Amino acid sequence: MGLIFRFFAEYSPLIYIGLAILGLYAFRWMWRAWREWRDAVYSLEREFALNRLGKATAFGFLVLLLFFVEFYVATFVVPSLPAADMLATPTLDLLATPVTTAPAGSSLPLVTPQPQTGMSGCVPDKIILTSPKPGEEIRGIVTLTGTASIPNFGFYKYEFAPVGTAAWTTISAGANPVKENELGQWNTTALPNGDYFLQLVIIDNVGVTVEPCIIAVRVANE
Repeated sequence: MGLIFRFFAEYSPLIYIGLAILGLYAFRWMWRAWREWRDAVYSLEREFALNRLGKATAFGFLVLLLFFVEFYVATFVVPSLPAADMLATPTLDLLATPVTTAPAGSSLPLVTPQPQTGMSGCVPDKIILTSPKPGEEIRGIVTLTGTASIPNFGFYKYEFAPVGTAAWTTISAGANPVKENELGQWNTTALPNGDYFLQLVIIDNVGVTVEPCIIAVRVANE
């Protein structure tokens, strides 16, 4: 289903144009059928014209229904999906040190994130996480700061996933653009200690997802 929703989101402008053309055709059909019904003299002629008017009206309502379905999917369904369902998994080289296996326990494998390479897809003044820093060790409730501001802004959300996986979990979201300010908070107290990817995702006002800003951090709770 994720691929289907992604199709509706990425091609929504073309879908809207196609539905608009169909809507104009339906309106023209309805108008001609109504004129035929109005000008009909004989009862049988009026009956046929009324039948055509009914078909044209049904077609018009079908086009309208498809428009609302596309709008609902692009505006409400797509933004609520985890980023893993909407984005092709990027080939990330955020960590310079390979993952090493730790003894069995509740903690994730630990690596040493490198601040200079621990960032992907971030664009200053558009989509970037400035705190925490790439490779930073965090604990407890963390305040995320940065920028989420693009033309045709829709909303943003931020997510995390254990290093080495694409199992993104949405933390929270925001409906207003942010420039070098607080994006929200992340409560890490329930997470196993280890290394995680943290990504900031922006969706524009037609449902298209911008390339996310991804950093690597380490959770080290007491």
